[in-house]
Amino acid sequence: MPAPFDLPFVQRAVVEIALLAVGSGILGTWIVLRGLSFYAHAVGTAAFPGLVLADGIGFSPLLGALATAGLVAVAVTVLANRGRAEYDSVTALVLVGALAAGVILASDVFHSQGSVERLLFGSLLIIDSTDQLVAAVVGVLVLLAGAVLGRRWLAAGFDRDGARALGARSPLPDLVLLALVAASAVAALDAIGALLATALLVVPAATTRLFVDRLPAWQVATVALVLVEGVAGLWISVEANAPPGATIAVVGGGVFGLAALARFARDRRRVGQVATA
Repeated sequence: MPAPFDLPFVQRAVVEIALLAVGSGILGTWIVLRGLSFYAHAVGTAAFPGLVLADGIGFSPLLGALATAGLVAVAVTVLANRGRAEYDSVTALVLVGALAAGVILASDVFHSQGSVERLLFGSLLIIDSTDQLVAAVVGVLVLLAGAVLGRRWLAAGFDRDGARALGARSPLPDLVLLALVAASAVAALDAIGALLATALLVVPAATTRLFVDRLPAWQVATVALVLVEGVAGLWISVEANAPPGATIAVVGGGVFGLAALARFARDRRRVGQVATA
């Protein structure tokens, strides 16, 4: 294997990226399609009070983050369906409450610092088998839920009110989607951090969406792009001694910028061809 991929901890990180790519890539397409990008970013950040509690009391940070993210998903679903509000506005309200609770707990109750900061920003090079197991389980759940509820998610994505009028009134499919996004963000905590989860959940899907129209092809392309960007960012971070999570996020942002420029150039060329025809 080429350096630095001959190192055991780098190999574990590559396996983690591959496992995260399945759930993050597929969910990313639904996030972009349903306009849940802000929620995907917020749900990881809103896990902050759970991380503080776990650090202060002494139980697994993963369990604390998962419990908090689950509560956020339920709260957003209930408020959005009862008040007919948009997900972004409801998510903002829940996020503010969660962050306020986390700040109070961190500063006045537990005085948490180091370990919580690691979970907020990630540390891909020190993940263990538990992180890999969680990522694998989330990936399987995403595949199963997509096969069962994909049509409902698609219908609600194009016309939420119209889908309700046709009989799709149950909030359960949306709750499952939001819960899976929350679980995927939590699965990426140790790898890339709560604050950078959108580098896996949103940016690659937004990039491939510029060139792919059909949902199955979009999902396959996004999974592949998450894997490629993750491995490339990991390699750069090891060679440059930079934080892996932040490096992967920078790589993803750079690829999106280049893809947007390529799409713009292609559209301009097509317009010119039509004008001269």
